[in-house]
Amino acid sequence: MASPTSTNPAHAHFESFLQAQLCQDVLSSFQELCGALGLEPGGGLPQYHKIKDQLNYWSAKSLWTKLDKRAGQPVYQQGRACTSTKVDTQCLGWGVENGGSQRRDRMPCPHCLVCSQCLVVGAGPCGLRVAVELALLGARVVLVEKRTKFSRHNVLHLWPFTIHDLRALGAKKFYGRFCTGTLDHISIRQLQLLLLKVVLLLGVEIHWGVTFTGLQPPPRKGSGWRAQLQPNPPAQLANYEFDVLISAAGGKFVPEGFKVREMRGKLAIGITANFVNGRTVEETQVPEISGVARIYNQSFFQSLLKATGIDLENIVYYKDDTHYFVMTAKKRCLLRLGVLRQDWPDTDRLLGSANVVPEALQRFARAAADFATHGKLGKLEFAQDAHRQPDVSAFDFTSMMRAESSARMQEKHGARLLLGLVGDCLVEPFWPLGTGVARGFLAAFDAAWMVKRWAEGAEPLEVLAERESLYQLLSQTSPENMHRNVAQYGLDPATRYPNLNLRAVTPNQVRDLYDVLTKEPVQRNDKTDAGMPTTGSAGGSAGTQEELLRWCQEQTAGYPGVHVSDLSSSWTDGLALCALVHRLQPGLLEPSELQGLGALEATAWALKVAEHELGITPVVSAQAVVAGSDPLGLIAYLSHFHSAFKSTAHSPGPVSQASPGTSSAVLFLGKLQRTLQRSRAKENAEDAGGKKLRLEMDAETPSTEVPPDPEPGVPLTPPSQHQEAGAGDLCALCGEHLYVLERLCVDGHFFHRSCFRCHTCEATLWPGGYEQHPGDGHFYCLQHLPQPDHKEEGSDGGPESPELPTPSENSMPPGLSTPTASQEGVGPVPDPSQPTRRRIHLSSLERQRLSSLNLTPDPEMEPPPKPPRSCSALARHALESSFVGWGLPVQSPQALAATEKEEEESSSSSEEEEDVPLDSDVEQALQTFAKTSGTMNDYPTWRRTLLRRAKEEEMKRFRKAQTIQRRLNEIEGALRELEAEGVKLELALRRQSSSPEQQKKLWVGQLLQLVDKKNSLVAEEAELMITVQELNLEEKQWQLDQELRGYMNREETLKTAADRQAEDQVLRKLVDLVNQRDALIRLQEERRLSELALGIGAQG
Repeated sequence: MASPTSTNPAHAHFESFLQAQLCQDVLSSFQELCGALGLEPGGGLPQYHKIKDQLNYWSAKSLWTKLDKRAGQPVYQQGRACTSTKVDTQCLGWGVENGGSQRRDRMPCPHCLVCSQCLVVGAGPCGLRVAVELALLGARVVLVEKRTKFSRHNVLHLWPFTIHDLRALGAKKFYGRFCTGTLDHISIRQLQLLLLKVVLLLGVEIHWGVTFTGLQPPPRKGSGWRAQLQPNPPAQLANYEFDVLISAAGGKFVPEGFKVREMRGKLAIGITANFVNGRTVEETQVPEISGVARIYNQSFFQSLLKATGIDLENIVYYKDDTHYFVMTAKKRCLLRLGVLRQDWPDTDRLLGSANVVPEALQRFARAAADFATHGKLGKLEFAQDAHRQPDVSAFDFTSMMRAESSARMQEKHGARLLLGLVGDCLVEPFWPLGTGVARGFLAAFDAAWMVKRWAEGAEPLEVLAERESLYQLLSQTSPENMHRNVAQYGLDPATRYPNLNLRAVTPNQVRDLYDVLTKEPVQRNDKTDAGMPTTGSAGGSAGTQEELLRWCQEQTAGYPGVHVSDLSSSWTDGLALCALVHRLQPGLLEPSELQGLGALEATAWALKVAEHELGITPVVSAQAVVAGSDPLGLIAYLSHFHSAFKSTAHSPGPVSQASPGTSSAVLFLGKLQRTLQRSRAKENAEDAGGKKLRLEMDAETPSTEVPPDPEPGVPLTPPSQHQEAGAGDLCALCGEHLYVLERLCVDGHFFHRSCFRCHTCEATLWPGGYEQHPGDGHFYCLQHLPQPDHKEEGSDGGPESPELPTPSENSMPPGLSTPTASQEGVGPVPDPSQPTRRRIHLSSLERQRLSSLNLTPDPEMEPPPKPPRSCSALARHALESSFVGWGLPVQSPQALAATEKEEEESSSSSEEEEDVPLDSDVEQALQTFAKTSGTMNDYPTWRRTLLRRAKEEEMKRFRKAQTIQRRLNEIEGALRELEAEGVKLELALRRQSSSPEQQKKLWVGQLLQLVDKKNSLVAEEAELMITVQELNLEEKQWQLDQELRGYMNREETLKTAADRQAEDQVLRKLVDLVNQRDALIRLQEERRLSELALGIGAQG
């Protein structure tokens, strides 16, 4: 059979168009194709149908099938959905004569019925994607782009729905390697090329080398809106009148009228590098890195620092047209390695070309990439950028811009213009999350839906309100909270968002987005929101001194010797503070235990008990309370009690267990930090490796490795007077004065938050993520903590995870009940007649990671250290049965083979490699077979699907870690602002002694409001750090699991004594890690039960 290209010259041009890999080649081949078919490019949907009719051979038909399927969706109305937007607002004849009203919802006049005239600015991925949707709706689309070629090699992570969406547009026809196997990413250049081919086929008119500079309002009635373009646009484009403008020109250009808010965080310097991909066999075998973050994998970055001197926060490696690396570097490291010449406070000057040493930056990127890939990529040669320079750059993503609104409407002389934003000019993405192109596509769909709604005759304010309602959802979207069935995604928002409320924003709320211009446009003042806290009413805090005093009097009423009449002298004997602690949590302090204690000892005791058992961190020293020298500090401290327990009604009995109390996360992290210090001290005092193997974990008995917190009623040793003297006035590190909102208490000492940093890297120390070295007394982050000399040789050099404190009746946060004892009947000594197995509730992620263990020993097994079988046998049995017992049926190999054969037959005629949907039963069976033998090699389709799922889960954890990191940086910035404002208020209160009493009360109320905001941020910070602990344990467990599988896959006869010993050590670590994760899981469950009890109590 002869090739189609031999009989029709247009076929050859079409094939060249499909395979073109450069922007100019795409344009020239399409121009030649249109010339051969006798068509003019940019003719809209009619042009697409003419091309399709003339190119009907088999290779082209497969593409037409896909595009027709998309265009045939009912939402597009066969390309006639946008044929009535340009309506003369003065024309009322058609509506009135036909019984309609004079409102905008009437049918348009026949002479007004025209296609939407749309102008899209920017040919980035989002601009091209919205142009596709507008063209499918039937609008006339003109696109302008200031560049003349596509040259960005950087790689974008794709969510599952974006992969499916691009496949439905024929991505595999344009780019054969699109998301093959387990790939879930594509370079920006390739994405632009394949979308460019689609928009050309759909008849979009494109103009290159043209810059949009602004809008030109209609000069008179009957004329329309035009664009101001440079340098010399053709006359047809300069005179083009449009009624829809979609800006996708990037974050540096936002059309006039839109307000932009700056979201500024901690200094973050990103580095991207693209290396030549020779596509050799060795290069293809190097695994990608979907994302590694220091926040949960500190050992990797510590090894990188020791080997190369490079200090990073995270790193990602993708393989596409190039070997693409992106990482976040620390400024101190860049200065130390000579990448930056000088340290400047201004970020633009810091990362300007004059301050960056190109050669040093290239060495930096090459060394980091070589270490991350273990040198398997060989000689790393930089790819060239658009200026034919090595494609490596440093950029700043400290601040990100976000538009306050996603759309506006302007009207002049009866001509309306609908403006919309998509892409980076709507929301600049935080690159480590991999959300940029996915949310960009969602915004493109939402913008096109807005145009369709306007074409249907909806009121302008209704259109804007719906668009803003969708915009509110955009920042919350993730693959996990959107509809699972990506095949149903379409232009209609209901197909994408499960919890959709198009009336979340009302038309009255968007009136300021509709501008009717009677004169020349007025320049708007688009000042960014600095995010400074307001000091209005103190609604969320103690409010006023009188309210706080009244609450304290109610809580301490009835205690002998306690008479609270003010917020200063009444607390100097320590009895009032002890009474308050006892009232809120009876059993922590007994009045009989205060006999014989002086005021200082009693106050110090109350401060320590409140911190350890209630989570109330002191902001004032015991000596200052006794001396009455810091009334503002005492008021701030008491306001923390009030904020935590203000919903507790005063009654003679103890506080209800449903009392909200303080943040359980703060309390838990405090216990974790003290446990970490005790564990480290114990490790320094005894030889490592003496731990016993624990095969099960009792729910009520604290771990033998972690001494429990002091029991209630056991006297706590108060800090010495030397520690307390002046502790609340001066920073223990810098010696400067401490104001109330600046105080951070650690081990009885007070610091500035800005001073409390790692002694090595000066990184901010967060709860649960630092330790004080017993030798030099300095504080370190866990990554840079000096290691003792007696560490095991086989360790990775990174600090071990702190063993988590076991939640027990005595260590539970206030308000948490202990249902485990009554529900499960588990005691310190298990009954031999009762099974001791505890079901650990793990997530699907943990199941997919094969990370659970069977912790139940055989009934005949004797206690360690003399088990009847080897650790390797125990590990093999545990791993093989790790997914049995979850209530899921296990399919047989025959059933799996039949399913695989059916899948191969169904997909043999298709060129696509769609992700195979798995139900829980099939996925369960696949995971079981994957870990017990090598049978997965017999099922390539399922194996590919499982590998893709594993990469998705890895990326999900990385995104979660980066979200936490970003929020922690935002919290740190917010705390700095609160501290600065608090210092101003405190200085005003201390210096203005002659101010009116009413003014002083107002200042105190404002100060209490700031204290309450600070406590809320600290509680949120603690919640995030608990999630960090979970991520850290997940990562370590996954690594240990992989290491253990490596030993298990070896034949027993080939293992040496060293191999067996190493396998036993890995198993011990794995069991310990499972126990620690179990502690966290039970903590979360207890907190959930507490919140449930609180909700029931509130309803009662």
